[in-house]
Amino acid sequence: MNKISIILITISLVLVGCKQQPKEDNVSKINEVEASKPHAKTSQKSNDWMQEIKLNGRAKWKANPETNIGVAKMQSIFTSNSPKELKDFHLIAEELNMHKNYVIQECTMKGASHDNLHIWLLPLIEEIEALKKAGTVAEAHEIYTNIELSVNAYSLYFE
Repeated sequence: MNKISIILITISLVLVGCKQQPKEDNVSKINEVEASKPHAKTSQKSNDWMQEIKLNGRAKWKANPETNIGVAKMQSIFTSNSPKELKDFHLIAEELNMHKNYVIQECTMKGASHDNLHIWLLPLIEEIEALKKAGTVAEAHEIYTNIELSVNAYSLYFE
């Protein structure tokens, strides 16, 4: 399967809607597609979503409470950890993945708020997968920093 097919499958899974499939199936399919993608060693383009995402006029998008809870848990990971070793980064990736899966499972958002959430979410999924696979502390630290930026930027666009 080529890269364009994988991207199209990912986008179609996300755009179909989070609640149209059973919760576990939705997370599994998104994770399968993301796991099959090659991940860049550097995450320079990981925050390109900031160029694409829009506000709701001048207001933030309304997110469902479960999404806000999941993101808040991800944010707390960065305030309560200072990873030093590769295994620390990998453990954090697993914890981030768990909270990301919760956000996907509990998504009830519709319309433009849902679309903008996925503009934020898709690169985050890729970064978490890349952090799980990081081979050096330097690589892991770079990915970790990009994830932290993305997770903290959520509050700029959603409430």
